Amino acid sequence: MTAEPDAVVESEPAPLGVSARPPRSLIRAFWPIAVTGGVLALVPLWLGDSRLMMRLAVDALVFGAYAVAFNVIFGSTNQLFLCVGALAGVGGYTSVILSDMAGLPMAVGMVLATALAAALGGFLSWVAVRRSLDVIFTGIVTLAFSLSFANLVLGQRELTGGETGLLVSAGEDTFLRDRVAAYYLFLGMIVVFLVVFRALERSHIGWAFRALRDNELAAELAGVDVARHRIYAGLIGSAMLGLTGAVYAHSDGFVSPSTFEFGHVDVRVLVMLAFGGLGTLLGPVLGTVVFAVLDELLIGSGQLRTVLYGLLLIALFLGFKRGAVPAVASFLRLLLRQARFRLGRPPR
Repeated sequence: MTAEPDAVVESEPAPLGVSARPPRSLIRAFWPIAVTGGVLALVPLWLGDSRLMMRLAVDALVFGAYAVAFNVIFGSTNQLFLCVGALAGVGGYTSVILSDMAGLPMAVGMVLATALAAALGGFLSWVAVRRSLDVIFTGIVTLAFSLSFANLVLGQRELTGGETGLLVSAGEDTFLRDRVAAYYLFLGMIVVFLVVFRALERSHIGWAFRALRDNELAAELAGVDVARHRIYAGLIGSAMLGLTGAVYAHSDGFVSPSTFEFGHVDVRVLVMLAFGGLGTLLGPVLGTVVFAVLDELLIGSGQLRTVLYGLLLIALFLGFKRGAVPAVASFLRLLLRQARFRLGRPPR
């Protein structure tokens, strides 16, 4: 007999956007996304006059989109894809090559690039399931894919420009090159990604994702098709990565191996998600905001910055299983319950 998600009783309310089980009410389920989008929409009013600060804000939103996509894959189904930058690079380079060299319309190039990234992500999930790979070995396989992609980009100079990169002409006469317009475009993408994430959480697919994340054996015994749902997560998250990489390539006007390299993308996204909370709704956004500030504070550290991120990542995974923000939120709820209990006790 297969367990049904509707039979699950909701637990006590969790902090903003970090509930393990999404609320059944549509308003309660989606209002955190609306509030977050509204707050972030005010940023250009504050930074709009500074082109440099707007560029940093756009880059922060790009990494936020990466983090939401990675959260669909790793945070929902425990598939450690160490190829976030590679899948985004597949989207970016493919869209640029199809638009600038093959002469296809930019929108068509983006759609095909997104489809290719999704197919590759789904294939990696299929391999992981087919070979019964655990979290660590899935990470090793996807890291090998990431390194192979980097070598491919360096080797195919006539297509990718090699180490020098490519100047992107498609999109130069559109709103994509305006920093404020690009900011709102990427903000809209994050909001859509969050809506998709929440909709998945509220569906039978989300119930299966939670079961997989908590206990794969128990999920299988409950009738969850492990292979199918992991491939779903790989397809959806990789499509988000490919689309973000494609749009960013045309918005920035330049792509190079460093744009999507492992140390530049994957390490940072891991830190963002580990801090904000794995499998949570707004964890990627919270992690992105904190990381954007931290990144600016450490900008003068050079290569030492990557080492510091690595140490921070180790500390987060060792000290906070589901993320620093959920751990702090749980601690605050505990203090609040204790305070209420003490206030409600009769005087001695």
